[in-house]
Amino acid sequence: MEIKGKVFIVTGGASGLGEGTARMLSAAGGTVVIADQQVDKGQTVAKEIGGAFVACDVSSEADGQAVVAQATTLGKLMGLVNCAGIAPAEKTVGKNGPHALALFTKCITVNLVGSFNMIRLCAEAMSKNEPETTGERGVLISTASVAAYDGQIGQAAYSASKGGIVGMTLPIARDLARNGIRNMTIAPGIFGTPMMFSFPQEVQDALAASVPFPSRLGTPQDYAKLVRHIFENEMLNGEVIRLDGAIRLAPR
Repeated sequence: MEIKGKVFIVTGGASGLGEGTARMLSAAGGTVVIADQQVDKGQTVAKEIGGAFVACDVSSEADGQAVVAQATTLGKLMGLVNCAGIAPAEKTVGKNGPHALALFTKCITVNLVGSFNMIRLCAEAMSKNEPETTGERGVLISTASVAAYDGQIGQAAYSASKGGIVGMTLPIARDLARNGIRNMTIAPGIFGTPMMFSFPQEVQDALAASVPFPSRLGTPQDYAKLVRHIFENEMLNGEVIRLDGAIRLAPR
C-alpha cells in the first residue's frame, strides 16, 4: 500500500510513538487524523503536519465513530495505528492490600478494549473502499509491548492488556482477510516516550544500557520506520513484531 494520498488515523498521536508516526505519515504524503485526549498538544501537532485533530477516548464508541467520520471526509481511509495507552504499575498484593480492581479494569478498557474499538470501526469503513491494485482495502496496526511476554513485577494489568492485543492479532487478520484488510501488531521494548522521560536520568541510562544492541532507548522514529514498512509490505499480516533490540525483561 502506498502512503501518499491516503488518510490515516493515529490514536495517541499527540505525543510519543503516536506523534512520531503521525509526522512520518504526513512527511510521506499521507493525511493524518490525530485521536487523543491531549487537546492542546493534539491540535498543535495536527496543525504542524496539515492534519486534523479529534478529541477521543478510544474506549468510547461515540468518540471512535466521530474520529472515523472525520477521517472519511478527508479522503480514502486506509490506515489505523493504535498508540493510545496507559501503563499503571501495582502488585497483585501490595502493602495496602490487593491490586485495585478499578485500576486493572481501566487498563484493560483503555489498552485492549480501546484498541479493538478503533479496529472494528476503522475496519468497517475500510471494507467499503475500492481495493488498491494489491487488493488491499486497509491496514490496521496496534501497539502491544514486550511486557506481553516478559511482564515485570507490578505489571499484571499492563501485561494482560498487551497480551490481549497480541492474542487478537491473528484472529482479526483472519476475520478481515476476505475484506482485503491486514492486521498487525508491534511490541516495542524500552522506548523514549514522555512517560520514560519522567524518570530520573540515571534510571533512563540504566534501562538503555540493559538493551543488548543497540544499547539505547528506542525512539518514536524507530517505531515509525516499522509502521511504514508494515504499510508498504503487503505480505505482513497477522503477526506480532518485537521491536526491542533483543531485550528480555528481568522480573524487576
